[in-house]
Amino acid sequence: MDMPRSPNTGAAHLAVVFSLRKVGQESIRRHVLVAYTQGLAIEYLGRRLHEYWQRDGLPVERLLEDAEREYPNLEVYGQRFDADLTLDLVHAGGKPYADLATLAYRQTFAAHELVADVDGSPLMFPKENFSNGCIATVDVLYPSSPFFLLLNPRLLEAQLKPIFAYAMLPRWKWPFAPHDLGQYPLANGQVYGGGERSEEDQMPVEESGNLLILAAALGKAEGDWHVAERYWPLFTKWADYVLRKGLDPENQLSTDDFAGHLAHNANLSIKAIEGLGAYAMMARALGKQEIAGNYASRAKGMAAKWESLANSGDHYKLAFDKPETWSQKYNLVWDQLLHFDLFSTGVRQTELAFYEKHFNHFGLPLDERKTYTKLDWEVWTATLSDSTEQFQRFIAPISTWVNETPARVPLTDWYDTIDGKQMGFQARSVIGGIYIKALADPEIANKWQHRQ
Repeated sequence: MDMPRSPNTGAAHLAVVFSLRKVGQESIRRHVLVAYTQGLAIEYLGRRLHEYWQRDGLPVERLLEDAEREYPNLEVYGQRFDADLTLDLVHAGGKPYADLATLAYRQTFAAHELVADVDGSPLMFPKENFSNGCIATVDVLYPSSPFFLLLNPRLLEAQLKPIFAYAMLPRWKWPFAPHDLGQYPLANGQVYGGGERSEEDQMPVEESGNLLILAAALGKAEGDWHVAERYWPLFTKWADYVLRKGLDPENQLSTDDFAGHLAHNANLSIKAIEGLGAYAMMARALGKQEIAGNYASRAKGMAAKWESLANSGDHYKLAFDKPETWSQKYNLVWDQLLHFDLFSTGVRQTELAFYEKHFNHFGLPLDERKTYTKLDWEVWTATLSDSTEQFQRFIAPISTWVNETPARVPLTDWYDTIDGKQMGFQARSVIGGIYIKALADPEIANKWQHRQ
C-alpha cells in the first residue's frame, strides 16, 4: 500500500506470484486485484475534484476489500450483461454490427474520467485522445452520445452539465456554444481556436447544434426535462444563433476539422436545422407551445430551402455552391430518432441509393474529396436505412475492414477506405456512436434506458 513509487527507485511495474498447484482435468482459476488511483483527478473551473468512487472518502484498502467481496456476484452479472446486450445488438443490426459494437464498448467508456463535484454529484469528462488532448470537447460528446443515451443517460447528463454551467458564466461572451473546457485534466475554460479571446477558428454552428440536439435527446431518454428547464435561456440564445446563421453556414470548421474550413456546408446546415427542431421539442415538453410552434415551423421551412439549395439530381451536395459534389449526411439521423420529420423521406432514400454506388473495399468515404472515412459517421449514415438488409450492406465493408486492416491499434475512427490504413486517431470515445443503430430501435432503447 506504499505505492505509487517511481520505477527509478527500483519498483517493479507489476510482479505477481501465485501457486496453481497441480493442474489436471479440472481447471484452476486465480485472480489478481489491481487498483489504479489518481486522488485528485480533474480540475474544473478551479475546483480540484476526486474520482467519483472516492466521493465519500473511501480508502484504497477498502476499495480492494469491497471488490474482492463483490467479485463473484459482479462476474455473474457481467456475463449476463454481455450476453443480453450482445443479443440485442444482433437483433438491431446483425452479427457484424454486434461484433463492431462490442469491440467499441470498453474503449468508449475508458476515454472518460468520472469525478464527484463538491456537492457529490457526478461529472464526467472525455479526453480527446490522439488529437490535441482537449477535455469535454462538444463534438466528441456528440458522436459518443448514442452509447450513453442507450445504456445510461445520466452519464450523458454528467458530461453536459459542466459545459452548460461554463457557458452560463459571464466570461463566455459569445452567442454560440463553446467547443471544449480546456486541455485534459484541466477543465478551466476553452483553449481551442480563439478560446475566450476571439471568434477565430471556433465551431459556432457545429457546437450550438450539437448541444441543442443532445439536450433534447437527453430529455427524451430520461423522460425528464429538468436540464432543458434549468438552461433554457442558454438554449434560446443558441437556437436564435443557428436560426440566423445555420441555413447557409459561413466559412467555418465542423466536427470534421481535419478536412479544413468549408463554407455553405450542407451537412452542417442539417445540424442547425435539427438543432432548431430540438429546441422546439424542448419548448413543447416545457409547455411553451407558442415558442414550440414558431420554431418547428421555421425549422420545417429551412429544411424545404435546404432541399432546394442542396439538390444535385441523384444526390445532395457537399456544399451548396459546389455542383456535383457529395458527402455523407449523417446528421440527418436525428430527424428519425427524435421524430422531427423536418426533411422529406426522399432525401434519405436518394442519398442512400447514391452512397451504395460509391462504396470502396473498406467502406464509404466521408465525402468526394478524399478516400478516407470516419467509422462513427459511417454507422450513423447506415442507420438512415429503411431496411435491415440495406443497413447490413453498409456494415459489410466496415466488418471487412475490422478483420483486414493493417493497422494494429486501439480502434481508430479515421481510416482509408481503399487500403484500410489508419489515417489518425485511436482509442477515442467517439466510437460510442456505433450504438446509434441500437438506440434507433424503440424497444431496445426503452429496455436499456430503464434497466435497473
